[in-house]
Amino acid sequence: MSAVTQRLVKGGPITARLSELGVERGGVLLVHASMRAAGTDAGAMADALTQAVGADGTLVVPAFTPENSDTSRSYLDRVRGLDEGARAAVRAAMPPFDRAASPAHGMGLLAETVRLLPGALRSAHPQTSFAAVGREAARLTAGHRPDCHLGEDSPLARLYEADAQVLLLGTGFDTCTAFHLAEYRLPDPPRRRYRCVVTRQGRRQWWEYEDIELDDGDFAALGHAFEHTDVAGAGAGAVRTGQVAAARCRLFRLRAAVDFATVWLGSHRRRP
Repeated sequence: MSAVTQRLVKGGPITARLSELGVERGGVLLVHASMRAAGTDAGAMADALTQAVGADGTLVVPAFTPENSDTSRSYLDRVRGLDEGARAAVRAAMPPFDRAASPAHGMGLLAETVRLLPGALRSAHPQTSFAAVGREAARLTAGHRPDCHLGEDSPLARLYEADAQVLLLGTGFDTCTAFHLAEYRLPDPPRRRYRCVVTRQGRRQWWEYEDIELDDGDFAALGHAFEHTDVAGAGAGAVRTGQVAAARCRLFRLRAAVDFATVWLGSHRRRP
């Protein structure tokens, strides 16, 4: 049996489970996945997901690259305990963001697999890009302003407009990127400076910009509230749960999640 055939055989029952869960054929689906939790390979899962949304559908994954920034959490974790010389060496070795080639290893095996699928497109933000494959890929990834991580000029806002679904496949609400769009919709959200390495006019350069201060520290609590609150009359139907492969999954509308999060964050976060 060929490798392709083996993947399709694996993908068949997984595709069926995704459809039973409620993944819409012809729709737009944003996926956060843990392949370790799923217990299957990323190629088989990517095949199953693309089969589930169908030829007229679109599959989207985060393709973030915090490794090219010295203001990111991953950098701070990496250099903790190092002296300034060692920190400077780490910064000097950081590769600039390359839309076509920069890997998104920190997003997991599925995200990197989807990013590399034939025909996949990627948005242009040097730290928080998204990759998409399918009918709406070009529209969803276009116009990602480089000083707007996850706000109105990012694919998240386009996903909101498209009434996309979100699938948490073996992951929790703490990974739910959609909630960040709600942070931009709060009145006067706190802002901060970011720095990352880019290429401009053929040269490697550091670029500094200002955007809102992203904070996922309360996303698990926010997700718990979203899952257990009657959202727009949907009740328990707002978040559908089930198992795909070995992974516990949650499926819901991105628009409902963002609308709920905007209200919840506005009442639960303390303002300075």
